Amino acid sequence: MIDRHSGEIRQAQVFVAVLGASSYTFAEATWSQQLPDWLGSHARCFAFLGGVPEIVVPDNLRSAVSKAHRYEPDINPSYRDLAEHYAVAVVPTRARKPRDKAKAEVGVQVVERWILAALRHRQFFSLKELNTAIVALLERLNRRPFRKLPGSRQSAFDILDRPALRPLPEQPYVYTEWKKARAHIHYHVEVNGSFYSVPSALAQQSVEVRLTARTLEVLHGNRRVASHVLLGRRGAYSTQREHMPAAHQAHRE
Repeated sequence: MIDRHSGEIRQAQVFVAVLGASSYTFAEATWSQQLPDWLGSHARCFAFLGGVPEIVVPDNLRSAVSKAHRYEPDINPSYRDLAEHYAVAVVPTRARKPRDKAKAEVGVQVVERWILAALRHRQFFSLKELNTAIVALLERLNRRPFRKLPGSRQSAFDILDRPALRPLPEQPYVYTEWKKARAHIHYHVEVNGSFYSVPSALAQQSVEVRLTARTLEVLHGNRRVASHVLLGRRGAYSTQREHMPAAHQAHRE
């Protein structure tokens, strides 16, 4: 990718997903493998498929798995939220076991050969421009006849995979991010330089913070204890009256 103004060359990542029965393939370029791009690619993949599978088998990258384990890996909390929204099970591959995701491994090779190789001499100045080119080649790839089987990825998808997909949720997916925090002695947690109140009984205790684009929720013991609208500037305070101890409420009044 080339910056129009500075001429700087920046490398993009390519997300690849493959359906198990038909090998129907989805691919798109993103800036990184970080959580917002990783989860956004999942949402756009499900929209591309027009439905949701029962199981997703991701690699063990950090955005998917917080702690790798051979049998019971810890799923990243934000990824878990996405899985719950789409009601899909996440079964990460075992470390150094490429056969666990053989379809995806082959899918990456196919995308490299039929999409990236076809674009190698072209210059792109935005992700939108690049992804428009990828979509056109992706359609051609999915309609390309199999070499040793009848039909194509598209025809196999229509017959095998599309009928098995569950409908997309009525509400669109909203990106969420989780953080660990500790309530200060003044019963506020600090998130991105701003301060949000929690019940005063939780002062100096550890809590979890769930962030969306506009809101912040604080959880303690898997129970929501506070909810705030995100503040737009550093050093700002959001304090709810019911979180204050009685003496502070009386002083405030």
